[in-house]
Amino acid sequence: MSIPGPGGQGLQLTPFRGLRYVAERVGSLAAVTSPPYDVVVRPDGLRQLETADPYNIVRLILPQADTPEARHRQAAETLRRWQADGVLAPDPEPALYVYEQRDGPTLQRGLIGALRLSRREEGIVLPHEEVMPHIVEDRADLMRATAAHLEPLLLAYRGNGNGTSANEASGYGTGGGGTGGSGIGGEGIGGAARVIERTIRGEPLLSTTTEDGVDHHLWRVTDPTDLVEVAADLRHHQALIADGHHRWATYLRLREERREPGPWDYGLVLLVDTVRYPLRVRAIHRLLRRLSPDDALAAARRAFRVRTIDGPLPRALETLGEAAHAEPGAPNAFLLAGDGRFHLLDRPDPELLARTIPEGRPEAWRTLDATVLHHTLLDQLWDVPDTPEHIGYIHDPTAAVEQAERLGGTAVLMHPVREDVVHELARQGIAMPHKSTSFGPKPATGLVLRSLTLG
Repeated sequence: MSIPGPGGQGLQLTPFRGLRYVAERVGSLAAVTSPPYDVVVRPDGLRQLETADPYNIVRLILPQADTPEARHRQAAETLRRWQADGVLAPDPEPALYVYEQRDGPTLQRGLIGALRLSRREEGIVLPHEEVMPHIVEDRADLMRATAAHLEPLLLAYRGNGNGTSANEASGYGTGGGGTGGSGIGGEGIGGAARVIERTIRGEPLLSTTTEDGVDHHLWRVTDPTDLVEVAADLRHHQALIADGHHRWATYLRLREERREPGPWDYGLVLLVDTVRYPLRVRAIHRLLRRLSPDDALAAARRAFRVRTIDGPLPRALETLGEAAHAEPGAPNAFLLAGDGRFHLLDRPDPELLARTIPEGRPEAWRTLDATVLHHTLLDQLWDVPDTPEHIGYIHDPTAAVEQAERLGGTAVLMHPVREDVVHELARQGIAMPHKSTSFGPKPATGLVLRSLTLG
């Protein structure tokens, strides 16, 4: 995705003084990191992070108190105390940060910086999902209280690559024995990629391996020539929000509240060139807390073919994938769980789809699983309101099934959307239903923060 013309403003990624953990003050850098706030969904996962280290970042992104106001106030007080005690300290000068993640055969590199916020009509940063107002409000209150961006959102752009991913070029996953050094050579790649490849030859600013086995490395980019090269390249590109729609909407809301130019005009992002480092696209599953599997299946049978299928979960998900691709023209399929078994829903009634799916949208949107789920199943057949009390959004299918069985509710497991469909709808300005996709790998939270009081 690129902005036509040599003078396009495009993406404007700005250096900032990163706020980072002081390694000597914490048990380990791995112990203070966390997945993004919306991935930490299970109470046991939250407790595990809180007990991993007294300074784990989850105490800032998901503070625990009786009321929202108390939670946000607690996060702000914790952040101030950690800075005063020297647990968190700002870097000496503004920088962009090269961030690398290695997970087995997967290698991802990108740039963390403060991105100038654009308006939707400018077409520079493209959302592809709707947002839920109550989440935006909560994130906005937290950002106001802390005056900080605590975790970067993930943006994907298509750089001037030569069509070969860096994973392929370096031998990752191919048996090629690549060193993971420079990856693709300098010819035919954009300035941002060249700066990244030069930077990783130096000693990392920090390195750590998180509990999930992922290696994380961070480098600082401060050389004026490098910064100019990055800026000249990125100004010709636009980006897709891969992960963080609610944080992006929060950035925009808080920017609009302020009339004078300042640090609120920028948002903390990780920008990844997906020509070189393709992202994974996974589904986000639904937990229907108050709908039993028996009631869900009874209602679904009125308009879907329903079959009980064999487990375990990985095999059931394979069957879901096969059903999703089985019949062109009738691809919608869902996997229900919660009663100790798995049930496949497919072949929805075309007449019911015609009555329940809104007109005036592209066919690619009207046939999305998430569209059919929300407009046909949730709204029409199950009458489940889209509120936190009734629906949870969970990235991990195992966690979704476990919680459904514990609560007596129903887990609705989804098949991932194809990435080309996401890009197609985003370019048309068509938002998918919220929580339709999960792009990854996601950046670890806690490696670098942005304090708005530092600029």
